[in-house]
Amino acid sequence: MGKSEANGVADCEIMKNTRELKKELKQLIIEIIEDNHEDHKDDESINGEVILDTIDKTIQTLISLKELKINKKIKHSSKIHVLNVPEEFRCPISKEIMKDPVILSTGQTYDRPFIQKWLKEGNRTCPQTQQVLSHIELTPNHLVRELISQWCKDHGTELPPPQDINDGFVTDADRNNLNALLEKLSSTVPEQKKAAKEIRVLTRRMPSFRSFFGESTNALPQLLAPLTTLGSLTDHPDLQEDLITTLLNLSIHDNNKKLIAEHPLVIPLLIESLKCGSIETKANAAAALFTLSALDENKILIADSGALKPLLDLVESCNESAMTDVTSAIFNLCKKRENRSKAVREGAIKVIMNKLKQRVFVSELLSILALLSTNHRAIDELEEQATVRCLLSIIRESNCEADRENSIVIIHDICGYSRYAMKDVRDDEKDSKTLSMLTENGTSRAKRKANSILNKLNSSRHINYTHTA
Repeated sequence: MGKSEANGVADCEIMKNTRELKKELKQLIIEIIEDNHEDHKDDESINGEVILDTIDKTIQTLISLKELKINKKIKHSSKIHVLNVPEEFRCPISKEIMKDPVILSTGQTYDRPFIQKWLKEGNRTCPQTQQVLSHIELTPNHLVRELISQWCKDHGTELPPPQDINDGFVTDADRNNLNALLEKLSSTVPEQKKAAKEIRVLTRRMPSFRSFFGESTNALPQLLAPLTTLGSLTDHPDLQEDLITTLLNLSIHDNNKKLIAEHPLVIPLLIESLKCGSIETKANAAAALFTLSALDENKILIADSGALKPLLDLVESCNESAMTDVTSAIFNLCKKRENRSKAVREGAIKVIMNKLKQRVFVSELLSILALLSTNHRAIDELEEQATVRCLLSIIRESNCEADRENSIVIIHDICGYSRYAMKDVRDDEKDSKTLSMLTENGTSRAKRKANSILNKLNSSRHINYTHTA
């Protein structure tokens, strides 16, 4: 095979991560060059702070890209030793060093995933000797594994972990089985429920089945058919749960994200499932929206379809088991600037502030609020909700640096437009000196934001004094 499949998968993952980081870096650089954020274009000082934040993110992205390149270099340098692997340590099928050597009934040793693949394809002979197998049980070859481990140690490297080559590999038997299950989804309700449960399990345990849905034009419509023909989704909540969870499993596969999101039935069904069904159904529908929103075009599509309101309703109802998935979906959607005004219109500020005052899922909700606070309409609502006092108390109470930083970022955004917010800060400085303390023990970004507010506060005091004199 030239290269082991595991190395190939790892290389693809590195390339994918590199591409994503480069894409993010490009967007950040464009924002810095344009130096004109829509939400702050009329306020030069605020816009300057936004650019500084963007520069911070750019630096972090560059560091991540550097680490990825270094890790890739280390990874490839370690392959030098593999070129001189003794022949007896190589799998006869893959021709690469064996990570999990096992003995076939004929006495031959192979790397487990490759001989498993051979057997899974229906072969019942030994690949080397062509002997018919008396059985297909595989016995670990501990002696060979120990010898390989020692050889790796002697050559200054470690034995790589066992490979998993199931992803992307679907046999004819697999296809036939899945097609049969999909056909049952158009049968009686009991047959539908049984088939849906099996498909859910298959797509969870075996990533190869996820790719199948991207290759077959009929698979996705067949999967969704029961949800569109039964009338009400709540008539059969167990069937709904299994099929929505299968959609979640499928959405994890990168090649499926565009296909699934653009199917005219998927997003409406996921949104409807946010409103009705079991808690697990709601959580998995939110998780599916989160994974699909990894693509920027999907973020717009999902928000335009009306997903934000039912997601926010779930935050308001505050079922703890669903909150992580729900807040993750909202955060991902609001990363797209165009969606922030939609979230504000759907009542995000009031919902989030009510929960923050109760100290519910503080980290997750502060992350969302830090995105929304760049919106002018959000600022007006934040002012009405006595947000500054709440956030100042979080800064004093919290030991989480990210929470403290997000809190001061939001306060800074509010103070850029609200004199009432500045009054709250002034009063707090007299009593608790929260911002003064943050300038000493906060993150670099938190210190900068706190100092900026305090400088503005001192400047306004001087102006008022001069005017009075």
